Amino acid sequence: MAEFHLHGGTAVIRAVMAALLDIPRCRLAEPGEFSRRAFLAGRLDLSEAEGIADLVDAKTELQRRQALRQMDGALSTVILDWRDRLVDCLAEVEAELDFSDEGDVPDSLADAVAPRVAAVRDEIAAAIADGHRGERLREGFTVVIAGAPNAGKSTLFNRLLQREAAIVTPIPGTTRDVLETALEIDGLPVILVDTAGLRPTEDMVEKEGIRRALLRAERADLVLALETFDSPPQSSGWQAPTLSLWTKSDLQEAPSDFHGLSVSSTTDRGITQLLDAVADRAREALGNGSALVTRERHRYALTATLAALDRGLETAKPPELFAEDLRLALRGLGRVTGQVGVEEILDRVFSSFCIGK
Repeated sequence: MAEFHLHGGTAVIRAVMAALLDIPRCRLAEPGEFSRRAFLAGRLDLSEAEGIADLVDAKTELQRRQALRQMDGALSTVILDWRDRLVDCLAEVEAELDFSDEGDVPDSLADAVAPRVAAVRDEIAAAIADGHRGERLREGFTVVIAGAPNAGKSTLFNRLLQREAAIVTPIPGTTRDVLETALEIDGLPVILVDTAGLRPTEDMVEKEGIRRALLRAERADLVLALETFDSPPQSSGWQAPTLSLWTKSDLQEAPSDFHGLSVSSTTDRGITQLLDAVADRAREALGNGSALVTRERHRYALTATLAALDRGLETAKPPELFAEDLRLALRGLGRVTGQVGVEEILDRVFSSFCIGK
């Protein structure tokens, strides 16, 4: 296996590739093939390989930091500790089953290991009760700009992105679809979403845009609810956390009973405070990049492990069933690191890599 670093334009690259492919038994590497071979050779486990993919995709410092922790075995080390402790517990339960009639193994050994199993169970439960911080950090903190037509949504969207990404006109209902763009705020990954203005309408296209806007707002991590002097306020019944903004504050001040931030996309008034507020909300939701669980695959396997341990710890359970539940729990842990039953997911994991990684 060889990796080539070529200088020049695409014509040079195509010519070199064509020459290489003329060599017998020479082929292009598959996506993630280097990492897959390292995994199959035992030089890294599956969660560490996923850390490589996350590092390649990282766009912010926190994402890079989280990916490096994964590559360095932060999750693998904890999984190995849980696994070793459960293997010890299973060995003692198996000893009771196999040798209890010989008098060398004390009775009720399964009951004696239950507190140790419960301790592992509690640690796993704590690891997955993290508000999905790891996955959210990988995907980004979603901020939806919502409000009535002409409340300044697209203007604010462009100002935060510092480029003309959305069309801005004085005509109400200019924005008909959802626009979203990734940006970095204080090292945090943020997905900023511009939406159609919310108002009653009979226009079928605008109505569909409003439906999509409401759906996107329901799934947001934060809704920026815009109000201004020339646009009626919208319902405050957002399901997502909300930050109220009084826009166009250069034209008219917010009323005394308004609770939120006053901003102006024209004069930049309040923009710094808005960015700080969004960063604070994102930092609280995403953490500092130290989450153990960073993918839904990890969470699914650990949830299955937790369910098996809960079944095993049920009172008055025969040792035979307790042992089987411990085996299922160990299998769930093995799925995280790739120690057992992973052939069906290898293609999916490594196909997300870029060529040659």
